[in-house]
Amino acid sequence: MSGKYKPQYPRVAQLKTANLFRQHLEKERIPLEFDEELESGDKSPFVKPHILKSGRKIGNALCILPMEGWDGTEDGRPSELTKRRWRNFALSGAKLLWGCEAVAVRPEGRANPNQLMLNSYTFPDFVDLFEMLQQTHLEHFGDTSDLLIGLQLTHSGRFCKPNDKKKMEPRILYPHPVLNAKFGLSEDYPVMLDEEIEGIIEDYIKAAVLAQKAGFHFVDIKHCHGYLGHEFLSAYDREGNYGGSFENRTRFLQEIVDGIRKAAPGLEIGVRMSIFDWVPFQKGPEEKGVPAMEAPYRYAFGGGESGIQSKMIESFQFMEVLTELGIELFCTTAGSPYYNPHIQRPALFPPSDGYLPPEDPLHGVARQIQATAEIKEAYPEFYVVGSAYSYLQEWLPHVGQNVLRTGKADSIGFGRMVLSYPDMPADILKGEGLKRGKICRTFSDCTTAPRNGMISGCFPLDPVYKAMPEYEQLKLVKGE
Repeated sequence: MSGKYKPQYPRVAQLKTANLFRQHLEKERIPLEFDEELESGDKSPFVKPHILKSGRKIGNALCILPMEGWDGTEDGRPSELTKRRWRNFALSGAKLLWGCEAVAVRPEGRANPNQLMLNSYTFPDFVDLFEMLQQTHLEHFGDTSDLLIGLQLTHSGRFCKPNDKKKMEPRILYPHPVLNAKFGLSEDYPVMLDEEIEGIIEDYIKAAVLAQKAGFHFVDIKHCHGYLGHEFLSAYDREGNYGGSFENRTRFLQEIVDGIRKAAPGLEIGVRMSIFDWVPFQKGPEEKGVPAMEAPYRYAFGGGESGIQSKMIESFQFMEVLTELGIELFCTTAGSPYYNPHIQRPALFPPSDGYLPPEDPLHGVARQIQATAEIKEAYPEFYVVGSAYSYLQEWLPHVGQNVLRTGKADSIGFGRMVLSYPDMPADILKGEGLKRGKICRTFSDCTTAPRNGMISGCFPLDPVYKAMPEYEQLKLVKGE
């Protein structure tokens, strides 16, 4: 996307007062509530702790969401850049670190050749990572007894790029009418056999055992963003044990959880899920996003056949499965960064391979908050972490406080926002105001860079990345 792009919607940074923010929401009919005044001290909803059924404590209502790393070693170990990012998570002030980063369970399931991978060879590195998180947090906050640290386990499925940052080597569950064509796959591209899926399930279980031995308190069985776990949920046309019926489409998760319960007793399990999905979008007139196919669209788990609305009947059924499995930790998100990013991580500036937002991104924020609230209301026994807050920028604390105060979620999730402003949660807890110069403006450079074979990071605002030669390459890609 050209660096000369002029936004067609007001920038959040221009909505400097509560009146301006409220007037804009009313004008655009965006159903987003916020608290004009922020509470401080013990009155703040952000400081509220939570005790899980296991007795483990989460010290506040702030969470660092897992992101995808592109800077590990080729054999799946953390680099110095990886360690720096994780260290920032530990000093953020959040008491829940949800997975820290997507970690592959087998080589061919990696989303890029530098994605972290957990196996017997890399195990010592994960021991060191966990101990670094504990020590860093202890140095900054004096207590780790209320810090809950997870590890997100993943297989990238349709979006595998294990050997070359620019070459996909997909492992798919069914032929998709849009995504096969979008990524250059023939209609008869081979799908995974049930036997291969059974092997992947064993890899998840083995990785969970290692995560527990390394010290991690829980593992997240990733079911979002079009990756393998999420694709199972829309495998309506797949034959065999892992497709078709709802029972078969959730079998992957159930068999992983059953295996972990037996092999790693006492390890908490969480699930991050795209609670709704839409049809893939593509560039339309004036580069604005439009649906890539006409209705009916039949592959949106948690979406209607129109392809552009949520219909979370099966999402609620999924919550019933989690209840039966005894899972308490649940993190919401939506859609996929690969085919409909405006509903997944609302932003004014799209990545280079994306499209201009077809709506004010605040609609996307409000949509996810509302969907998460519906989950929380229907299943109050879950500890629910919400996503899609980065685009709120200065108004994140105000909206987040309202969400917590009114019971729409239990914890506010921070994603790419902490790449530029790692201690933002700590500043929110202090109640001393935000540092405007560090706030993420959703330029999407952290996505554009890896989509063009570079590492991911906040190039505009993080001084370490700003000084890298990749920043100049990135400017050329963007046409600046």
